[in-house]
Amino acid sequence: MHMLAALDLATGKMYYRIRPRKRWREFLALLKALRARWPGEKLYVVLDNFSPHKHANVRAWAAASDVELVFLPTYGSWLNWIESEFAALRYFALNGTDHRSHHEQNTAIAAYVRWHNAQAGPKTNFAPDSPIRTWTEYPAKAA
Repeated sequence: MHMLAALDLATGKMYYRIRPRKRWREFLALLKALRARWPGEKLYVVLDNFSPHKHANVRAWAAASDVELVFLPTYGSWLNWIESEFAALRYFALNGTDHRSHHEQNTAIAAYVRWHNAQAGPKTNFAPDSPIRTWTEYPAKAA
């Protein structure tokens, strides 16, 4: 089983799907679900260099759907904020467990994500004094 997930920095909430495979088709389905959740807004999706993320059909759909795929450098996955969320999910929902089935494991993941989303807050104040903020502007989200 594979988890495909996205993190909304404006709210701190995670959105995910668990699928038996992790191919470009499953990734594209997640992108389409994200596009439906935020219609009319430009979406920026930060990604590692996993080959399904770069599939021609994914790139073509993203270009036509106002979704910008932002690829991190090789071995730079630690730059993606969702990686820390994955670490927390593993710690709280999976470490030290012995789930008897995928369904039981998926239930534990779902419970953690529900708890996480209930506690979530915007991820906008990361490193507020960082010099990078002097040359990077983040668009304000309309209320």
